[in-house]
Amino acid sequence: MASSDLEDLCFHINTKISTIKKTLQLRNIGQEPSLKSMLCKIGNEMVFLHDLLNKMETEVQQQEKLKNLLKELQKSAERDQNEAQHLRENIPPHLPKPTQSCITGLTVKCEEQTKVVEPERAKKPTKDPRLIKEVPLITAEEFESVPAYMKGRLTYDQINAVVQDINKAVVSKYKILHQPLKSMNAAVRNLYHRFLEEETKDTKGEFFIVEADIKEFTQLKVDKRFHRILNILRHCQRVREVRGSRLVRYVIC
Repeated sequence: MASSDLEDLCFHINTKISTIKKTLQLRNIGQEPSLKSMLCKIGNEMVFLHDLLNKMETEVQQQEKLKNLLKELQKSAERDQNEAQHLRENIPPHLPKPTQSCITGLTVKCEEQTKVVEPERAKKPTKDPRLIKEVPLITAEEFESVPAYMKGRLTYDQINAVVQDINKAVVSKYKILHQPLKSMNAAVRNLYHRFLEEETKDTKGEFFIVEADIKEFTQLKVDKRFHRILNILRHCQRVREVRGSRLVRYVIC
């Protein structure tokens, strides 16, 4: 048995022992009639707080996305402003006047372009390719910020290798979903219907995969190491979990 596996086993056993001790203590407390109503009230408050924290987490993630979009918009506006300022500061003092031959040539060229453009407008516009959202790779700074107990012996390259496999599964899945049904064989059509059945109201408009997609489209093993890396990706806000119908969906943030 490798030393890392032994450490994980010891940690797991110690956690279970600590949980059992706390459970026994709480059971003894719960047997006192005067405290039963209080414990029931605390339990209800905990459920309420859990729901409230979930809503707050969702709101924080939405605000983070909005912040990133605003940053990109600000950068784009700054680039446009710098280009406009450069053009303003570098206007030539004298612009050449167009000659009569240039004017005639431009008129003929515009008429030809108009004739060419008119039949093209009658053509059916081509559909833009649908974009598939992928998980961004973990940066070195983010890797350093992950707690040591969460990383264990995992390396930066191992985590990003799993990210690439997840992206491979996401792209493969949504390429199938974007295909017309008539072009699918029986096996692909079965996958297509499974993908639709896994959709919920919480995943509408989102890109997500399940463990079956990892097994279907990659060689990655869905084991304890894989779930540890998923915890790191959740910590770095790369994915989030949506549970329901005995299925865990990993939504791309």
